[in-house]
Formats: sequence, C-alpha cells, structure tokens
Amino acid sequence: MTDRILEKLHSLGLTLPAVPAPVAAYVNCVRSGNLLFLSGGLPIDGDRKIIGKVPSQVSIEEAKEGARMIILNRLAVIREEAGSLDKVKQIVALNGFVNSDPDFHGHPQVVNGASELLVAIFGDKGKHSRTALGAAALPLNVAVEINLVVEVED
Repeated sequence: MTDRILEKLHSLGLTLPAVPAPVAAYVNCVRSGNLLFLSGGLPIDGDRKIIGKVPSQVSIEEAKEGARMIILNRLAVIREEAGSLDKVKQIVALNGFVNSDPDFHGHPQVVNGASELLVAIFGDKGKHSRTALGAAALPLNVAVEINLVVEVED
C-alpha cells in the first residue's frame, strides 16, 4: 500500500524523524475512539534544539522552523499510532505555546509555521482550530511547544 502523505512529505523535501521519547512522565499519544490526543512536542531533532526566548534569543523565523520541526515529530507519532498518515481524517486542533519575552505579541506568527505546514501536507484536512499563547518558560527552555488533536479513520 502506498503512503500518499509520506510521498507528499518527500516531495516537499521533508522526512519524518524517529518518534521522540517523552521527556517526563507522560505518553506521546492517547487514543479515544477515532481521536488522537498528542502531547506537546518540542523542537528537538537529534542534537538540534531550538531554545531560548522569542524574539530576544531566537528569531521569529527560527521559532517558526521549530514549530515545523515539532509537526514532523508529531506526524511520526501519528504514523506510529495509526499505522499510516493516510488515515488522518482531520487535524482538529493545534495548541501552540511560545517561550516569549514579556513584550512579544507575535505568537501567531510563530505558530503559523506549524499551521501552514499541516495545510501544505494535508490540504483541507490540515485546517484546524488553534490557540497560540505566550509562556514565561517552557520545558528544557525550548522556544515553542505544540500539541495536537487529530481524527483518524478506523
């Protein structure tokens, strides 16, 4: 069986990383019926980490890249749970948290990195409800954290 979404990723020059291990006492994903509730992902890919406050230590563009990194690692979790990314029926909700300076108000710009990538990959199935918030601090001092709710086929 061909995995059309993996082919789409490759056409965009992207590959899925290995499923990241949780960094604390939680699991990457809980399934309830046809909904997957994905824990917050961090912008970590091997030795590469995007850490620090936005925008004083991390540029908006670098934080957006971190949001895209997170989506790829969350897609790896979805694929592991559902068996194929082709089973994604709808990206339902995305919650983004930005480790931001107190006077920064561009949280939506950062989280757009994730939202835009989901639509590029899944088309209309990638459109979702969303929250984009600033945070005083995030785990491991990362610049951004994102969680998802995803509907999948049986």
